Amino acid sequence: MSFDVAIVGGGMVGATLGVALAPLNLRVAIIEAIPHNAAAQPSFDERTTALSNGSRRILETLGVWPALSALATPIRKIHVSEQGRFGFARIDAAEQGLSAMGYVVANRDLGNALWSRLSKSAGLEVYCPAEVSQVTAHDQSVTVEMAQKGAKSTIDAKLIVAADGAQSAVRGAFGVDAEVRDYEQTAIITTVLPQRFHDNVAYERFTQSGPLALLPLDGGRCTLVLTQPKDAAQSVMAWSDQEFLAELQRRFGFRLGRFLKAGRRVPYPLFLTRATRTSSGRCVIIGNAAQGLHPVAGMGFNLGLRDVASLAELIAERVGQQDADPGSLQLLAQYDAWRTADRGSVIAFTDGLIKLFSNPLRSVRRLRSLGLLAFDLLPPAKAALSRLSTGGSGRVPKLARGVPLT
Repeated sequence: MSFDVAIVGGGMVGATLGVALAPLNLRVAIIEAIPHNAAAQPSFDERTTALSNGSRRILETLGVWPALSALATPIRKIHVSEQGRFGFARIDAAEQGLSAMGYVVANRDLGNALWSRLSKSAGLEVYCPAEVSQVTAHDQSVTVEMAQKGAKSTIDAKLIVAADGAQSAVRGAFGVDAEVRDYEQTAIITTVLPQRFHDNVAYERFTQSGPLALLPLDGGRCTLVLTQPKDAAQSVMAWSDQEFLAELQRRFGFRLGRFLKAGRRVPYPLFLTRATRTSSGRCVIIGNAAQGLHPVAGMGFNLGLRDVASLAELIAERVGQQDADPGSLQLLAQYDAWRTADRGSVIAFTDGLIKLFSNPLRSVRRLRSLGLLAFDLLPPAKAALSRLSTGGSGRVPKLARGVPLT
């Protein structure tokens, strides 16, 4: 079978691209190894995602947000601090003229909403469960061979999209390397219940053991992302709930009173993965296949959604043109140029935060405290960070501005 676009990877980024391309009267294929509602699906697990306002607009414009809005918890304020230091910074949505700084959604809810839209999309062919076994590039198309339910099948596409994660096989098939840096840290993710209501405040706290984040959820609960040195993570996983909550209390303090309960803990090793290119031949690389970030500041998925919105817009601009080719060198060059600044600034910001707050020098720690205080007192700095988190400093995709592609 022949397609205009073949998306390898039906996780959060790949599925969103499928939804974005569905109204464009294109032949689109999605190839995914694990069904979205399976317990083994790594994208739609028990984790939560903090969506920026730009990401919410993308999902809203695509018709996905109505299924999520009642399940999403708004973030009204963000509080950033460092353990044992006097500096802190606060960002208030009301001061920025916003109803919320962002929204926290469960990954499983997001998966259900996306795949519900995909199931209703004409012109979209889903191969799942299916695993890609070989990718062969030609001048005018790409051939994808896959194994599905014990049988082999082959499709051709003018453009193949690598949305298959940080260890992307498609990226490798096109000869694109990735720089990988091990942060030597493990994020331990769980849900906790504090004594006091969170008041829809998201907390980012930097400690000597690594950063921790608390994101507000319904019922007064919070998602906890507790970063530990890699060699200590196994011991932390073995702690009793009482020991775990006591360590959290020591590192976070009593802003939310005592922590009363903790859910199941799941560890995730942390790496920075950065593809050396975002396209090659007739392949575009998006989401974690292009860049896998540290979870500090929660920018990874939001950056991936802007990959989706940018690529979908460039493809939409060519629909209906004579000899329209979504895999043309011109389109891929435009995509690379568009994504360079946003991608580079977000990677540098998140990686820089980790380096800055892991520096043990006393002079650096003192400057960090002064920097947080200065940030707290400077509205332009807060506005600049808000623009960075939404990709608003460069060309903003139509979907992120609430403008449909058709």
